[in-house]
Amino acid sequence: MMPKCSVQSGDPNLFQSINGLRHIAETRRFKAWFLDQFGVLHDGKQPYPGAISTLEKLANTGAKMVVISNSSRRASTTIEKLKSLGFDPSLFVGAITSGELTHQYLQRRDDAWFAALGRSCIHMTWSDRGAISLEGLGLQVVENVEEADFILAHGTEALGLPSGAACPTSLEDLEKILGLCAAKKIPMVVANPDYVTVEARALRVMPGTLASKFEKLGGEVKWMGKPDKIIYKSAMAMVGVDASDSIAVGDSLHHDIKGANAAGIQSLFITGGIHATELGLGSYGEVADLSSVQTLASKFDAYPSYVLPAFTW
Repeated sequence: MMPKCSVQSGDPNLFQSINGLRHIAETRRFKAWFLDQFGVLHDGKQPYPGAISTLEKLANTGAKMVVISNSSRRASTTIEKLKSLGFDPSLFVGAITSGELTHQYLQRRDDAWFAALGRSCIHMTWSDRGAISLEGLGLQVVENVEEADFILAHGTEALGLPSGAACPTSLEDLEKILGLCAAKKIPMVVANPDYVTVEARALRVMPGTLASKFEKLGGEVKWMGKPDKIIYKSAMAMVGVDASDSIAVGDSLHHDIKGANAAGIQSLFITGGIHATELGLGSYGEVADLSSVQTLASKFDAYPSYVLPAFTW
């Protein structure tokens, strides 16, 4: 019998604490599994212990798996990354990333908001992690805020140049540019809504932090990923299922779990990811105190269906 824990808020949801995915997977209750990657499958450098075999066992139950990630890179890059870490790409129906959605919406412009967007942008990108190409989008990268129609935030390490190169830029200097853009009242498209991500057990600042800062300055932000339900709807469409047949697995209460709540789908919270320190976890796979999980869930107003220490069978 799995222990049930009521979330301490007015929310009627209950979460179940389980010690492995097998408890849910073998019931075949969910046809589609939407998996976050960083903090669930791997830490950016290597797979988590047991993650590869767990994925294979999940596939053997007939589960249709889609990687849904707030990565600012294209879906094909995400699949290649997983392959390089030892995961079998054929186990996934596909991948949907914030970067992929951003690329598609900027390219098609069949959405009214994007149709009205100009073509000149301030591009915040990566340097050490590799700049992101805007090829095929018909955009003009500019360095002067006065010439910009919008901000495109892919990363937090550099400013894109008209040549396509990236100039390493401090977070502080990027925030100064945000102030100028907010004063000009131009919008931001954020291609990675994460605030931080797990990278080899350390936390790295992500574009969502810039977007949150921009909103506080009065700027308008188009969030292209979790917790917005846009990415879950795309995943359901890819597999051909509805909300009742789906479950999302993630390590971020604000992004993965709150997003699943918004999309009306069940969710599984992995405690050993970005919230590990907040939950007082010292080692991978350590079981979190359930009252601490309740408190954190209430803080983020995000309520998982299940709680699991790590992505294990």
